[in-house]
Amino acid sequence: MMWISVLTAAVAPGIALLTYLYLKDKYDTEPIHMVVRMFLLGVLIVLPIMVVQRGLQLWWGDHPIVFSFVQSASVEEFMKWFVLYHFIYNHTEFDEPYDGIVYAGSISLGFATLENVMYAFLAPASFGSLVVRALLPVSGHALFGIMMGYYVGKAKFESNGKKRRNYIAVSFLLPIMLHGSYDWIMITLRSSWIWFIIPFMAVLWVVGLRKMQRANSRSPFRFLKRDEEVKL
Repeated sequence: MMWISVLTAAVAPGIALLTYLYLKDKYDTEPIHMVVRMFLLGVLIVLPIMVVQRGLQLWWGDHPIVFSFVQSASVEEFMKWFVLYHFIYNHTEFDEPYDGIVYAGSISLGFATLENVMYAFLAPASFGSLVVRALLPVSGHALFGIMMGYYVGKAKFESNGKKRRNYIAVSFLLPIMLHGSYDWIMITLRSSWIWFIIPFMAVLWVVGLRKMQRANSRSPFRFLKRDEEVKL
């Protein structure tokens, strides 16, 4: 059936990216049920986000900067950050810096996946447009989640209170700035957006991959794994 193909095409990018983030956890893989739980919470926040965004749109209108940085980026990233901070930050399973990336990525990709499904069914989408959405909005949400999770992970294991608060602030503000910039490019540069969004996303991927590597390198379990490999 056609709707099954459309649903698969809409869901596959988010699942693929989440699998990639999960498998990149080198030293202490998170329980699948926790990752799925965060993904589903990301799905569930779509409705309240839509309600808040609609209210702000009626109140402030559709000015590109306000829409990009407030109605879209601030609302969406705040809700993701809220779930990450209040549902997983103090959980016992959050026991290494990379876990912040896994859980923030799960929440972000849960949100992005349902958003993609709604786009596919509510706005008739061609296969080509779904491919573009996989390469841009869905991967964008994953990258914003990586940035958020990286700094939440740094905060979690920082003993200095001032630095911890700074990392928490960055984990909230940086994704908003990146997300807002992405939306502003897509909205205002209608005829030439591709010339700006491709280098923007390329830089985000390079930085995101480095953040993932650094988070893994600070895992307290890396020495245990090395000792096990030596014994074998």
